[in-house]
Amino acid sequence: MHKLLLTPAEAAAELRVSRAKLYQLMKAGLIDSVLIDRSRRIPRAALVTYVDRLRGRDGDEKAA
Repeated sequence: MHKLLLTPAEAAAELRVSRAKLYQLMKAGLIDSVLIDRSRRIPRAALVTYVDRLRGRDGDEKAA
């Protein structure tokens, strides 16, 4: 079972980027995140949406 929310370090590892780069992407509004108390978490779906945008397709579309 996959985690629904990832820590910044886990999300960065999934994308194969540094934590600093992940924070840049979040600050630029390219990856959504949530705040739980004082802990930042990234929904797994936000990573999929970001990668879909990089690939030039809407996250709701199915690949042909």
